[in-house]
Amino acid sequence: MPPQWTLLIAIHAIAAAFSILFGAYQLIRRSKGGAAHRAIGRVWVLAMYVVSLTSFGIQTLNGGFTWLHGLAVFTFFTVSVGLWAARTRRIQAHRSFMKGSYFGVLGAFIGVVVVPERRIPHMAIHDLAGLSLWTGAIVLAAFFTVLGFHAFRRK
Repeated sequence: MPPQWTLLIAIHAIAAAFSILFGAYQLIRRSKGGAAHRAIGRVWVLAMYVVSLTSFGIQTLNGGFTWLHGLAVFTFFTVSVGLWAARTRRIQAHRSFMKGSYFGVLGAFIGVVVVPERRIPHMAIHDLAGLSLWTGAIVLAAFFTVLGFHAFRRK
């Protein structure tokens, strides 16, 4: 683990990366509603919940909360409503809440990486090899997860 990263921050970052990757995959897929969509969607929802909940253990240097914590509460709510909408066959509401949740986490990611004092930009400057290794591992894990779901569903 890179210096100054706690286990909580690492779990948060990995879940955030998975939520961004799986969310993008769900948005670009042509077929929706099938078994693979539901399985990958469950992984995405779990990742979104992990990101939202772990964010409350991560505070500013002075021990406070930021706008990102407010976004975490809002995201927990919107993902839950989107999940409920899918289960009750309100497909348009499901689509809207899940897209909104995805673009919210994407916005939060952009908000995090543009602040030079945060860990990801710090790694990009001081440990590009480490950041590249982490990024590659996460992308490969997401790729093989999707591949595995598709292979499993074909049997």
